Amino acid sequence: MALFLNNVSVAGNLTRDPQVRFFANERAVADFGIAINRKFRDKNGEQREEVTFLDIEAWGRTAELAGQYLTKGRNCLVEGYLKLDQWDDKNDGSKRSKLKIVANRVHFLGGNEGGQGGGNNAGGSYQQQGGGGDSYQQNAPSASAPAAPSVPPPADFGDDEPPF
Repeated sequence: MALFLNNVSVAGNLTRDPQVRFFANERAVADFGIAINRKFRDKNGEQREEVTFLDIEAWGRTAELAGQYLTKGRNCLVEGYLKLDQWDDKNDGSKRSKLKIVANRVHFLGGNEGGQGGGNNAGGSYQQQGGGGDSYQQNAPSASAPAAPSVPPPADFGDDEPPF
């Protein structure tokens, strides 16, 4: 029995504002990029950091909301699948390809640190329901809802209560 799995979850900072385009059928697509960091120690014991840049594509209502709330520098988590685009180069006819993530769900993490604007500070997520249809569920607070603090205040558990 063959098993095929194509799921990706990545969290990082946006490298550019989402570019939203609308097609004739009023379906939206948003393209944006995120950078993810990996810290590690090399063989000499020195701390190193490696940055990977990823291209993201979102469709429908998810694309519209990403364009509305996400800005460069904003932290987000993207869940989706890998897609390989292939084409022939117009200039020299060579084969070209690009691997990107098609987002099924986008979580807006934290406030709008590093970004210019980006809605409220409460974070949230937007998810595409089903297999590419136009039915979406909103999991984030509305723009008219009061902004919640990005870090909750510490809980006060008395001396005799365990903190769980």
